[in-house]
Amino acid sequence: MSLIDQLIQGGYLKTPEIIFAFKKIKREDFIPDNLKYQAEGNYPLSIGYGQTISQPLTVAFMLEKLQPQVGDKILDIGSGSGWTTTLLAEIVGKEGKVFAIERVPELKDFGEQNTKKYNFVSSGRVVFLDGDGRLGLEAEAPFAAILVSAAAREVPPALIKQLKVGGRLVIPVGGYGSQEIQLITKKENNGVEIEQFPGFVFVPLV
Repeated sequence: MSLIDQLIQGGYLKTPEIIFAFKKIKREDFIPDNLKYQAEGNYPLSIGYGQTISQPLTVAFMLEKLQPQVGDKILDIGSGSGWTTTLLAEIVGKEGKVFAIERVPELKDFGEQNTKKYNFVSSGRVVFLDGDGRLGLEAEAPFAAILVSAAAREVPPALIKQLKVGGRLVIPVGGYGSQEIQLITKKENNGVEIEQFPGFVFVPLV
C-alpha cells in the first residue's frame, strides 16, 4: 500500500482536493538527492541547516485543518523544502496565490528551485521571500489562510492580525518536547476561536 493510501485509510487525508494534490506533487521532488529513496517514509527528513521536510502524516493533518480553497491567498511560513508551498499552490489553483517565507536564504533558494519543477513560480502563483515569519507579510494581508511549519512558544500577534475574518491559521505551539497544533479561526472584531491538537514535534520557529 502506498503512503498516500495509508494516510487515506488512516483518516488523515479526507478532502478530495488535498488528496489530489498529494498524488500530483511528489515528495521526492523536495528531498535532497541522497535521501530520495526515503520519500515514501512516513517520517521527517533532514534538508540541512537544522531543518526538515515534515512527516507526511503531519502535513496531511495540518492541511486538512487549514482547508485551503480555490482562489485563496495563503501565507506559508517556514517553507523549507517547498513541499507544503507547492501542495498549497496546487490546491488554490490559477486564481489563488501562495507567499512562502523562509528565514534561511539557502533553504529559500532550495524550496524555490523545487517548486519551479511545477511551473508555479514562473506563472506567479507562488512567490518566495527571505524573512522573519513571525512578522507575517503585512504588505499582502489579509490572507485567507496561514500555515506555519515550525513551533512558536506563543502565537505571533501579527499573524492573527493579517488573517481576514473567517481566515484560518494552523500553527504548532509550545516548547521543546511539549507541542500542539492549534487551529485559530479569526472572528469579527479581532476575536478568535482556537482548537488544540496535542502530540506533535516540530523544529522551533526562530
